[in-house]
Amino acid sequence: MPVTPCRIADTRNPTGGLGGPSLASTIARDFDVLAGPCGIPANAAAYSLNLTVVPLGPLGFLSVWPTGQAQPGVSTLNSGDGRIKANAAIVPAGLNGGITLFASNATHAIVDINGYFVPVSGNNALAFYPLTPCRIADTRGAAGTFGGPSLAAVTQRSFPVLSSACGIPATAQAYALNMTVVPPGPLGFLSVWPAGQPQPGSSTLNAPTGTVVANAAIVPAGTGGAITVIATDATHVIIDINGYFAPPGAGGMQFYTATPCRILDTRNPNGPLGGPSLAAATPRSFVVTSSCNIPAGAGAFSLNATVVPPTPLGFLSLWGAGSQPTVSTLNASDASIVANAALVPASGSGSVTAFASHATHLILDINGYFAQ
Repeated sequence: MPVTPCRIADTRNPTGGLGGPSLASTIARDFDVLAGPCGIPANAAAYSLNLTVVPLGPLGFLSVWPTGQAQPGVSTLNSGDGRIKANAAIVPAGLNGGITLFASNATHAIVDINGYFVPVSGNNALAFYPLTPCRIADTRGAAGTFGGPSLAAVTQRSFPVLSSACGIPATAQAYALNMTVVPPGPLGFLSVWPAGQPQPGSSTLNAPTGTVVANAAIVPAGTGGAITVIATDATHVIIDINGYFAPPGAGGMQFYTATPCRILDTRNPNGPLGGPSLAAATPRSFVVTSSCNIPAGAGAFSLNATVVPPTPLGFLSLWGAGSQPTVSTLNASDASIVANAALVPASGSGSVTAFASHATHLILDINGYFAQ
């Protein structure tokens, strides 16, 4: 069920259940999503969130999981240099609809929501239709509807997704996107929302150091199926799509929550779901359904991908079956540890394929899957 992006919690605000104080180091804190101002119903089984940290210093990692469950051995994002960072996450609803956050170091946390998942009922529930990842827009290209020029500072620009070359049907009511910025200098934040609606008080990503940054986002379709983007500072923007949500029909899939679980870590000893690290420009496949109790019939995975590169990493791409698509999942041009969420179609064997432009360690965590 898509919703206009809405801010649930911000610990920079006055002290309260969905406000301050900041997260204390290594102390879990629960957030009551249903008590927030976004009108999320009690039958929500999982939330499509955007989590942003404003660290008080270097932050090793932040994790989020369903309230009432044991802390899983996964992470959602990292900020080793203490910069503001955001990452999308699909998080199962926990006890009384809550979610729990844990940070290795003190940090402010901001929680935005752009949709939620409910049991299939009535005609309003949407199914997920995975796509081979496809590039919708790249403002680095020639001037045009889906090309240049770059975004001007604090100037809205809409993109008619249905008119792109990715073949999205008019029945689509929300898109599973990956937004990437290539700014010439520091970028406060970028926001994306349904065209024709007022700009929400939420953000999609931040690039305060001016580096290339990507973040996943589920964005409701706006007027004419379009989306609107704004950036606080001038930047190029790249928009990729890996699926859409539409009324149930042939090929549509339902979402099934999973306790957050680590599938792969190439820092571990060599093995099918361990080392060695990814070699530069060499695809490597991983059978997701061989771990974390994910069934063989899963058609797509809700993943969190983290890279730990020894040197600058141009980009990492994830996809299912077929040849490598011309899209990216994340970037780490400054060699920092970077994470990004991704809804990745499964191959026939239940695997996903990873490709990195440069050598890097890769970690894959899972929080749910889609199946018919």
